[in-house]
Amino acid sequence: MKLNKNPSNIIYIIFLLFFQLFFSQNQTREPININGTTADYVNETYGHHQRNKFDIWLAKSDKPTPLVIYIHGGGFGSGDKSKFYKSKELVKFLEKGISVATINYRFQKHKPYGILASLNDSKRCLQFIRYHADKYNIDKSRIGIYGSSAGAGTSLWIAFSNDMADLDNSDPILRESTRISCVGALATQATYDFFKWPEILNLPEELMLIANTERRIAKAFGLKHEEGMDLKSYKKIIEELDFLEKIDKNDPPMFVFNNQKGGIPVTNGQMNHHPLHAKALKDKADSEGLESIVYAPKIQIKDPSGITLVDFFIKKLKYSYKGL
Repeated sequence: MKLNKNPSNIIYIIFLLFFQLFFSQNQTREPININGTTADYVNETYGHHQRNKFDIWLAKSDKPTPLVIYIHGGGFGSGDKSKFYKSKELVKFLEKGISVATINYRFQKHKPYGILASLNDSKRCLQFIRYHADKYNIDKSRIGIYGSSAGAGTSLWIAFSNDMADLDNSDPILRESTRISCVGALATQATYDFFKWPEILNLPEELMLIANTERRIAKAFGLKHEEGMDLKSYKKIIEELDFLEKIDKNDPPMFVFNNQKGGIPVTNGQMNHHPLHAKALKDKADSEGLESIVYAPKIQIKDPSGITLVDFFIKKLKYSYKGL
């Protein structure tokens, strides 16, 4: 078949392809779960940034229900709350009387730049839902958070930070507690103190500082990289992002699953999701006396209980709660 190279025809074809792509993306982003149930609240606004939105499915109950918040991954530069719409976990939680929210947050390229802004967005979303607990029929004392990749690290940061409620803040939302009942992390990192990664992954440090890695670390810190800048001097930022160091026995119980292969990572994905991240979290939790369920099957770490993330959350939110 001979291609008609008429410019108007080519423009028309490009328009059709764009329209089909746009339409198909919008079709897949309808907040409808695999049981065909639409979220009760869609694109609820919890902050000032355009990505400060969440959707929430409410479990049917006359009494306030527990809540699971899902945080998507994407390296703090991509991803969307719609990734969770078709998950089996969403409907399993609803069937057990647990409401479910899935959230968006700003990326590290957005002002004020760096991943700490992304983390603080997720924190604020938790506080926003707590502040409006009556509206959503949520029991604010029974909230669990989990996510994948960047969402996993965000969940652990919230879980292992001291309560970040700012009781003197003029914004009542920020006065709400950030403490949660349980946390889950899939394909997670052990910390965002990236200078600990060579030791965690058994790598020579120089492998972490080549191929513009310093620039990526500076970007994650919210800094503009300049030649010769000493990133390790930004101690306050590093300490704030080091949720591994924050772990203690008073933190919420943790579920971790990293299914990446072991050995020397040869890609960023392997480095970011290496099973040794899970091992580092398990070792720290064990040393602090924190309850944890950790799976990293490619390096032979399996919990003898065999419990799944969903069952772990149900147990902690429904049956470990005093009064049930």
